Amino acid sequence: MALFTQAPKGTQDFLPEDTYKYQYIERRLLEIAELYGFFEIRTPMFEHTELFVRSVGGTTDVVQKEMYTFLDKKERSITLKPEGTAGAVRAVLEHGLHNKQLPVKLSYVTPCFRYEKPQAGRYRQFHQFGIEMLGSSSPAADAEIIDMMAGALASLGVNQVRLRLNSIGCPVCRPDYHAALLDYLGKVEGSLCHTCKERMKTNPLRVLDCKEPGCAAAVADAPRMLDYLCEECDTHFAGVRAQLKVLGIDYEIDTNIVRGLDYYTKTVFEFVTDTIGAQGTVCGGGRYDGLSEEMGGPPLPAMGFGMGIERLKLVMEAAGAPFPEPRGCDLYLAAIGEQAGLRAAALCQALRREGFWAEMDLQGRSVKAQMRAADRMGAHHSMVIGDGELAEGKAGVKNMRTGQTTELPLNEGFVDAFYECLINEGRQQALQSGDFIWPSTT
Repeated sequence: MALFTQAPKGTQDFLPEDTYKYQYIERRLLEIAELYGFFEIRTPMFEHTELFVRSVGGTTDVVQKEMYTFLDKKERSITLKPEGTAGAVRAVLEHGLHNKQLPVKLSYVTPCFRYEKPQAGRYRQFHQFGIEMLGSSSPAADAEIIDMMAGALASLGVNQVRLRLNSIGCPVCRPDYHAALLDYLGKVEGSLCHTCKERMKTNPLRVLDCKEPGCAAAVADAPRMLDYLCEECDTHFAGVRAQLKVLGIDYEIDTNIVRGLDYYTKTVFEFVTDTIGAQGTVCGGGRYDGLSEEMGGPPLPAMGFGMGIERLKLVMEAAGAPFPEPRGCDLYLAAIGEQAGLRAAALCQALRREGFWAEMDLQGRSVKAQMRAADRMGAHHSMVIGDGELAEGKAGVKNMRTGQTTELPLNEGFVDAFYECLINEGRQQALQSGDFIWPSTT
């Protein structure tokens, strides 16, 4: 029988056997962000469409082709967020965070939505980890964010990455470069794809970023923005490179990095890898000094980056990066009979309230079937409770890995006795190493 419906194209279900990997990645990234003083912000999944048109740019592919936009019941244009920066900056301005201590440092993990062709690690609904720093124009801010991302990738076991760096100037120096670039593109227009011919009229910088082989070859000798930087932008870019040198972060200059959103200025960067086939971007970002003013706020220099969690997981798996093992059930209580079932329920409650994962049968299965269930869920220990155990007031807890059995009292001291059993088995080492999180007892 066919399913009534399936998940929409470009979306996916995160099943329990895989979800723990995403939880690990997200938790690790947010923890590392906190070490740099970035704390989590959560913004709405949808915003007024005008926010993205003004910030991302009306001529970008994101706004023109990829946004999920609709009218609400009062005919207001609403858009599911295609990226995280615009909403974060809107929240900063709306709540006056910039009137407090600067720089404002924010991190987030948020769902994003773009209507584009699904491919490896890229979906129409995806999750983005992002960092935003508002209020500092220092090259040290650029370097700090790049350093944080380099450290985060290394801590997740992603070492086969390269940092590519560029500067795309500012509104002062970019017009002269645009004129020189357009002059060059006019001479090679016949070799450009249809999309790039349109980009020439609206956003010529994007032609440099086209992945079509013919376009890449056509712009190989195009003028470089680095040769047109004004004194301020040139000094800033030199400062970023000096900071990266002090931090021991290797990089390569790539003058074709322009990023796909209009709000970028000065520094832009990408971490790229070859581990998933063709060269792929793991994360990218840059400086967006004019975005606050574009959104009606005060001058507020800013820097940030975004990274797709699904793409990162794919890269980690391809690189053989380690994931923690999913936590198995701490104790499975197999009950024989009604009274034993009642005692098992009480013991499960006591274990759970102390932070243990405890399970019991809820389907009236035989003991043999219950033990098979314990195996399937990866239970570390099991215990069978029947009339005999109830009469004696104790039962044996079995280590499912070693077969070792230890008798425990079936009274109010049960949880402490179970914890003591774990220590005697050497589980204290796992507790200290952080592989598993066991509760403290009093």
